[in-house]
Amino acid sequence: MPDGEDPIRIDIVRDLGSVAREEWDACAGPDNPFVSHDFLYSLEESRSACADEGWLPQHLIIQNDNGRLLGAVPLYLKGHSQGEYVFDYGWAHAYERAGGQYYPKLLSAVPFTPVTGPRLMVRPDADDTGLRSALIAGLLEVTRQHGVSSLHVNFATETDAAALEDAGFLIRHGQQYHWHNQDYGSFDDFLETLSSRKRKNIRKERQKAVESGLRIERLTGDDLQHHHWDAFYLFYQQTYDRKWGHPYLTRTFFRLLQERMRDRVLLILVYDGDTPVAGALNLIGTECLFGRNWGSDGRYPFLHFEACYYQAIDFAIERGLARVEAGTQGEHKVQRGYLPVRTYSAHHIVDPGFRDAVERFLVAERDEVSHVMEYLDDHSPYRKGS
Repeated sequence: MPDGEDPIRIDIVRDLGSVAREEWDACAGPDNPFVSHDFLYSLEESRSACADEGWLPQHLIIQNDNGRLLGAVPLYLKGHSQGEYVFDYGWAHAYERAGGQYYPKLLSAVPFTPVTGPRLMVRPDADDTGLRSALIAGLLEVTRQHGVSSLHVNFATETDAAALEDAGFLIRHGQQYHWHNQDYGSFDDFLETLSSRKRKNIRKERQKAVESGLRIERLTGDDLQHHHWDAFYLFYQQTYDRKWGHPYLTRTFFRLLQERMRDRVLLILVYDGDTPVAGALNLIGTECLFGRNWGSDGRYPFLHFEACYYQAIDFAIERGLARVEAGTQGEHKVQRGYLPVRTYSAHHIVDPGFRDAVERFLVAERDEVSHVMEYLDDHSPYRKGS
């Protein structure tokens, strides 16, 4: 610690409820709702992210002698790799075939949320560089004390990824699909920037999605009621039953989301008459609308595109939001105006031999990600010069 600076203390917090909401949020900042105290603590309190589910909170915090929170890292001891969206199952299998024990591992991320956001969170009026370095040192010390195979920081910001790379972490690249608002006044203004064929295709999809008489509502704030969440949770469960078999989020989580964050929620519900038949959950940041979960009770042509992509664009234009993040996977999003964006994760591998193998894999994977992004950019739906 440089001369003249106040002494600091680094601790591990196993219950986010023991940290004052205002103190945590002062470090997390207002932009990203997923790293807010309300969101993370709702995951813990609802038993969605807890030790029994393989997510043991180990949040790293830095305080000064007066107990003022200066920096924090959302951190978990993981007994598996589920709910992460940066897939390392192959690494785990390879290490265990070689006689190692991959789990438990440490993970800095927002559970079940493939959204880039701050991980080395520092209070804006504090020493950013010094505290960021202290947080990284604390992460490495926790890794050593736990005796785990590895530490992973998923969906880090580019700034955090650069700091972690300087500290010796391996950097992994991925890609997502984001829509960017060019100060559009309406959805039609956005459509005018697309090629004629893509523009006609989107108009046709929007028409077909609701031509059977389906009705769409966008709900946020006090308009959200518990019966809306009951309907959406059923769709959420049905989606996981079909695809993954086990829904991560409990019904209690959505109740807490309603109580604590309803002004930062956009729930899009689709009705057939008075009966809800589909829904899409989004969270609202200061500059971005984040698409999260979708579900329906049947098959409705093009409704997924309408509820998840086009309604989100409509809302972002109305609110003046700079972008919509539509999550991972799905190259079909490109033809609907969502372009590829690079994502970053950082990995500290303790075993030197295993680290070398992972590093070789990541070099090849980064090249592949770059080639795919270049190809998708070349096939952009936007007219040249738009």
